[in-house]
Amino acid sequence: MKTIYWSSTIIISSFLLLSSYTYLFSKNTIEGVKALGFPDFFRVELAVLKLIAAVILILPFAPLQVKEWTYAGVGLFLITALVAHIKHKDSIFILFLLVILMAVLVVSNIYMNKLMK
Repeated sequence: MKTIYWSSTIIISSFLLLSSYTYLFSKNTIEGVKALGFPDFFRVELAVLKLIAAVILILPFAPLQVKEWTYAGVGLFLITALVAHIKHKDSIFILFLLVILMAVLVVSNIYMNKLMK
């Protein structure tokens, strides 16, 4: 059980860290966020929130309630990203990746709750 929890949590946290970095430093990502219709301050806000979420999810001593809110926030981000990419008519690969990440997030949350009982 611990292996599934940590594997899925590391995948999600790694995605959040990489995404946070690209939101701040990748010209392609910065232009992509603009193309989706989001303002520039929102891109920076998301980068900071993703960085915070990655740290909270990976810290074993973070309070359970804080982790639960973090899972909810990341889930909301992924749903928002999915809707934005569908509306923008982006590649099916991006949509597939977002659905896979949502599934990994759910697995991480389920196994966190199993380990906490």
